[in-house]
Amino acid sequence: MLWLSNNALAALRDKLRTRGKRPVSDSPHSVASPEQLATLEAAQALQPLCDAMYLMMSADGAVGDDEREVLRGALRNLSEDALRLSHIDAMIGRSEGFIAENGRENTLKEVAEAIGDDRARAEVAFVLAAAIAFADGVIADDENETINAFAEALGLSEEDANGLLDSLERGEAG
Repeated sequence: MLWLSNNALAALRDKLRTRGKRPVSDSPHSVASPEQLATLEAAQALQPLCDAMYLMMSADGAVGDDEREVLRGALRNLSEDALRLSHIDAMIGRSEGFIAENGRENTLKEVAEAIGDDRARAEVAFVLAAAIAFADGVIADDENETINAFAEALGLSEEDANGLLDSLERGEAG
């Protein structure tokens, strides 16, 4: 069974941090406190990663409580505790609804578009999705198809994807 340690999540978080901040949406922030702004920035930055992980978790048609806990922990760690459980649950609910409304294929495309040509972000999203697929120690055909389609949508070559998977197996962050 593969899992991401706190150190691996910290390395992924650092990888995201070194690429710089993405702009927050055009919503007005003049009434937001610094804490509210930090929460909004964290949620916006991490929503595509949440979508990617949820997409992988739901590949087999079911998402269990244990899987939700893994996703909650990853998002909490990646946000450096800027997100509370209520925010994380709202993000997970958004991912669930987004997939139900748009379908898996369209969601995968949307996630890849949201990540854009940001190579570090693409690699982090891929590693997190793969870690979810590997979490139970068994890669179902639907999970394998999803991770391969995700790598392609992110513009990761087979060699790059395999290298990231190898680093995941070694317990590294990619």
